[in-house]
Amino acid sequence: MNKEKYDQLASDGYCRFPQTLSLEMIDRLRDATDRLLDAQSMEERTRVRAQGSMMPITADPIFAELVTLPAARNAFADLGFPAPTFTDGYIISKPGGSPRLFWHYDWFAWEDNRSYELPAPQLFCMYYLSDTRPENGCLRVIPGSHIHHHSLHDLMDAPHSETLGQASDPQRIEFSDQPDEVDVPVQAGDLLIGDARVLHAAHRNDTDERRTLITLWYQPDFASLPERMQAQMAAKAQSIPGEWPEEAQSRLRSIMATYTGTAAAYPRTLYRRRSPVPAGSLAHSE
Repeated sequence: MNKEKYDQLASDGYCRFPQTLSLEMIDRLRDATDRLLDAQSMEERTRVRAQGSMMPITADPIFAELVTLPAARNAFADLGFPAPTFTDGYIISKPGGSPRLFWHYDWFAWEDNRSYELPAPQLFCMYYLSDTRPENGCLRVIPGSHIHHHSLHDLMDAPHSETLGQASDPQRIEFSDQPDEVDVPVQAGDLLIGDARVLHAAHRNDTDERRTLITLWYQPDFASLPERMQAQMAAKAQSIPGEWPEEAQSRLRSIMATYTGTAAAYPRTLYRRRSPVPAGSLAHSE
């Protein structure tokens, strides 16, 4: 176990594993994502101005290789999670000249007290296909906001709302500078692992080039989650395309989160509470 990486993930909500992808894999992913993004209509490319183009990784079987990458599995093991599960992933490309991405988190089971504890119930793996910096829209993070209440939690609109997506009012608090934010620039091929609950955003892309990112969602210890949370995670899992080669289907099937119990999935609860409720006052999963 890599205690330094684990401690950073636990305290800050993210950590980086440099040069996880080979140059050959980066080139193949660039070719695949460029082909898929170039095929999008202008409406698809501009539907969510603050975020940019977005499509599921089920668009191409190459992503089965990425999801099950041995180097990524080793990174999870270094963090103390030897058997992560996977639910979904997306290609996200921020075009040149696009506005800031709003502050948000990517977690929606706030009804359960487990959502306020460590370890993370869900982690993102981000692979950027170009070097990032503030000028081309690198990630911004508020360290510690995955586990500690932040003033933004009381002021933000619903994460991923249509209003925020269009960035029609850049003066909103969700697009603001925060005194405790940090930039997280990375090199192409680095693996950035983060807690789904951490507050994060992105700078404007002031260049004339797209900045492409692949985000994959894993559950580091699925079996330890409350059953209703397991049901919620499994319900959002992407379907494996039947037209994919059997080898790619098998790869993805081997790591997909599945739930066979009878607990009802939690609904998408958009707002984080200030703190967990007292024990016994909240109906839990089972």
